[in-house]
Amino acid sequence: MIVEPLEVGEDGALPGPLLTELTELYASNREFQQLSGDFPDPDDIRPEQVAASLAQELSHPDTEVLLARSAGHVIGVSVTRAHHPDPDDPDPWIGLLMVHARDHRAGFGRELAEIVEKRFRALGREGVRIAVLDNNPNGIAFWTALGYEEVDRRKDHRLARDCIVMRKAL
Repeated sequence: MIVEPLEVGEDGALPGPLLTELTELYASNREFQQLSGDFPDPDDIRPEQVAASLAQELSHPDTEVLLARSAGHVIGVSVTRAHHPDPDDPDPWIGLLMVHARDHRAGFGRELAEIVEKRFRALGREGVRIAVLDNNPNGIAFWTALGYEEVDRRKDHRLARDCIVMRKAL
């Protein structure tokens, strides 16, 4: 697996073929999209919606979007924030880590999470957090298996969804 930062054009646009791949990735995770409510219709996720979602993420200066590729195809994406909006929270956050549904259970999610953690560790960060929707038992099980532990329960900032905040020491 190769991981690289998402590159957007000078106009902030994603190249068409890449946007198509990313839309397929998001759409392949129908169950998660249904739980999250990030898109109006989890059965009809459109390229312009994915582009708008990523543009919103990238509007924050401390956000990084990483693409995971295997055999030349996008198989995963991660969105991280170096700083939480709460100044008392010292940890970076994983806002999203998603692997194409056809590649679930192949170890790519674990590998991508480890790459994200390694990048933060190299920057001297001591821990990383993620807010997992509390209605997402598969997500909770995944992050728990990677060594993340529950540290809080709260609503997310964007859609006020119930979340379990999990942290892993680096």
